[in-house]
This record gives sequence, C-alpha cells and structure tokens, in this order.
Amino acid sequence: MSIHDTPLLLGASPGEALVHCVFIHGRTQSPEDMQEQVIAKLRMPGVCFVLPRARGNSWYDARATDVLTDRTRQQLDQAIGHVRQLIGALPGMDDHARPLVIGGFSQGACLAVEYAMRHGPWNGALASLTGCRVGTPDCERPFADLDRLPVYLTGSDKDPWIPVAAFADTAAALARARARLHCDILPDRSHEVSATEIAQLDKVLCGLSNRSWW
Repeated sequence: MSIHDTPLLLGASPGEALVHCVFIHGRTQSPEDMQEQVIAKLRMPGVCFVLPRARGNSWYDARATDVLTDRTRQQLDQAIGHVRQLIGALPGMDDHARPLVIGGFSQGACLAVEYAMRHGPWNGALASLTGCRVGTPDCERPFADLDRLPVYLTGSDKDPWIPVAAFADTAAALARARARLHCDILPDRSHEVSATEIAQLDKVLCGLSNRSWW
C-alpha cells in the first residue's frame, strides 16, 4: 500500500493549463492547508495546481537539520518518487512542453529542494518557501547541475524549524549547482507564508506563463 494518498487538484484543468504547479505541504499539514494559506491567495490564472498528500501528514520523520539516517533517506526517496510519479502523469511533462513550478512550504519546501538535487533541472522553476537541504553539511547528499533553473528560496531569522544557517548553506549549495537564485530573508516572520512570498510566487508563475522571469 502506498504511504501517500490522493493529491488535491485545483485551478485550471491539467490539459488546458498554461503552467503546472506542484506545491507540497509541510509537516502536520495537508493540501487543504496549502490551499487556504497559499493557493487561494495567488492571482495568476491558467495554473493547474497539484497538491500532494502525505499519509499521516508528514513526508519524513526527522527534522530537516538532523543527520541523515537510513530511515530518513528511505522516506525521502519514497516521497520524491511519489512527487515524480504525479509530475509524470501531467500533460506536457514527457516532452517538457509546459512549464512546471515545484514548490512547497517548510517540510514540503525541503522536499522540493531535494527533488531538484536529484531530478533537476526542468522547464520551469523551484519555489522553496522556508526550506533547506535535508541533513547536515557533513552528510552525503545528491547534487545536480541545475543549469540556471530559476529558484526562489526564503527564510526568516525567527523561524523555529529552519534556522538561518541552514537557509544560508542551502543558498550556497544552490549557487554551486548553478541555479538562477533569488533569496528573501524576512525578519521577524514566524513559521508561515508571508504576503511577500505569495507575491513573489505569483510573479514566478506569471513570468513562466509569459516566458519571462524576474
């Protein structure tokens, strides 16, 4: 039996969408939470949103900044495989004809970064809202040449789950991976998605639909 459940589909139909967006929820959250906190606040029309669902509302048990264990690696592989399967089922993904944004919040944002480091780049962008690499700098982790993939990465000095040091290490890793990187540190922001991040994600989606970027 799969450890993941049926995703939530929102917005334009997959076959008619200008852009596809796979947006991954955080720990103890659900696709419905992401709908309320993020998707409902976006203005860009013509986007098909695919919101994956983790059974038990968690993609992996460890904190993102814990040392990687065999169990965490296995859970990451299962979660990334699930996301990859969802993406593969979308129209236009087999020939990269339609732009794709892979994003998420918190644990979902970390999972999106790990997806990119295994399967990037692609025709589109990565949006990691309060995310970092899973594991520590001393852990052996996959590393991809992202070849100018647009990446939006955010963090906060007051976030209790993703410390600034982990954010900075991830920004450095993405730079070494040759991502086209845009970072926002949002002072005093708690563990949530801010209006600034919503506006930037809207800009990413709009730019891809118009074949432009920030």
